Amino acid sequence: MKPIGLGQSGPAVEDVQQRLSTLGFDIASNELELHEFGESTQAAVRDFRIRQGLEPLGEVDDATWIELVDETYELGDRTLYLRLPYYHGADVKHLQMTLNVLGFSCGPVDGLYGPHTEAAVAAFQANVGLMADGMAFSDTFDAIERLHHVWKGKTASPEFSIPHAGLARAVDILEQTRLLVTATDPIARSVASRIWNVAYATTDDAQVELINSWDRAQEDKSKPEADLMVIVATAPLEKGEKLPKGTVKLVCNEYDELTSRITTALVGTDSKRRKAIRIELPQLNNYDGSITNRTVQTAAVSLLDALCSALSAVGA
Repeated sequence: MKPIGLGQSGPAVEDVQQRLSTLGFDIASNELELHEFGESTQAAVRDFRIRQGLEPLGEVDDATWIELVDETYELGDRTLYLRLPYYHGADVKHLQMTLNVLGFSCGPVDGLYGPHTEAAVAAFQANVGLMADGMAFSDTFDAIERLHHVWKGKTASPEFSIPHAGLARAVDILEQTRLLVTATDPIARSVASRIWNVAYATTDDAQVELINSWDRAQEDKSKPEADLMVIVATAPLEKGEKLPKGTVKLVCNEYDELTSRITTALVGTDSKRRKAIRIELPQLNNYDGSITNRTVQTAAVSLLDALCSALSAVGA
């Protein structure tokens, strides 16, 4: 974007002024009325930039605009979930502070929707009877608002500013186990791509790789052998469909059964011969528009969590 600075006027200046005013910066009334970037607007921009750790200039460039937008998000303005790059902003800070007060540790309030915040959201959701998918939608925000008498105006105990160790198992598996992930159909491919995204949002050192097909991966001798190949599907095996030798196959309709089903399947096979697992999720085999982004994200998070738990249980 072109920098917005002294002497300019119009809708862009009005937007900047409204955001700065929302954040408590003083701007002269005549500049607000005329939407003019005058000296008081310039001073407010400079003070905001200093507060955000930016160079103390009196104009709005790309970096300043991003910070302004982030700082003026309110809780409920958008859906929040684990992804790369992390969601960040004032709404995330509000969510983290609130959950910490309620006893669901997000770790330090840094405004980043990372794995600890996702875990805290999932724990809160389970506690209030919502689907514990770690995705903050309107139902989660409504549940938080109903508890405003518990958290409003309060600060968290010090221990809730320390990240909990609940993610250590998943991080260890993702960093130490080379997983190849592929899929058999469009919805399954969307789940697979989000598994990759969530894995690397959890740890930069994840060893998860998306592949187009298992046979091409087996032909690629330039890379180390995978510990496990995961084939995501939403429909039964088609006639003539081939799988890697030693593939474990399972069908699971309920996400809360995924961990036990995958663990049982892996325990029942020789780890030296175990090359792949085909996981069919028939509840996603629907192309009438009922499969939403939330549905896919929930499937990806549930499947990755179940894989990490199962591989940890079998000593992968």
